[in-house]
Amino acid sequence: MSGFVSFVSAGPGDPELLTVKGAARLRDADVVLYDDLASGAILDLARSGANLVAVGKRAGRRSTNQQHLNRLLIDYAATGARVVRLKSGDAGIFGRLEEEIEALRAAGIGYEIVPGVTSACVAAAQAGIPLTRRHTSRRVQFVTGADVTGELPANLNLAALADPDATTVVYMGRRTFPALAAKLIAHGLSPDTPALFGESLGRADQQLARSTIAELAEQLTNAGPATAATVILFGPLAGDHA
Repeated sequence: MSGFVSFVSAGPGDPELLTVKGAARLRDADVVLYDDLASGAILDLARSGANLVAVGKRAGRRSTNQQHLNRLLIDYAATGARVVRLKSGDAGIFGRLEEEIEALRAAGIGYEIVPGVTSACVAAAQAGIPLTRRHTSRRVQFVTGADVTGELPANLNLAALADPDATTVVYMGRRTFPALAAKLIAHGLSPDTPALFGESLGRADQQLARSTIAELAEQLTNAGPATAATVILFGPLAGDHA
């Protein structure tokens, strides 16, 4: 008899920001396949005796092959186990949810998606600002700063990203933001556009810094390799203070 897979979104890593449904799935799971960024205190919510399997993917580090991860999901579920695939942030935003869903569908295994708090919301909340505002920021857009090779995607809609009236959030863009900022400025976005840089959001070592896109690009040009999850938010609201 086939088991069932719950894709649980862990949020930024703070157990208090995990949904009630996500916590319930962890307590009931026989197996938990977890990302590096979804580990720590959240795993304490898993029931005693559950099989905890690390399958994290981190830039520049040895990580689990996606095909192997898909196989693990199928093999564990095929035993009849209740499987939780614990993903950081919200599972549906710039993760590999689609590949894992497709593998389960092909194997005839049932699944559900438990949404969670994404880092865009955490960054805004920690900064004490909204993501939208009537008349000045009525649109929010999420974009990845890295393609499958880790480089800045070549097919970005720069006209949309340079919209001065939108709140734009860049995921996985710590290394590529200087190149992105240069392109945005060339497309007419003011270099003085407020920017908010967040790292390790919702954790004890959280960093949150305000600047402009030009200043942030300069700071990140000589920054070392990323060692924690980062998010960059820019637009008219990014300069507001709580």
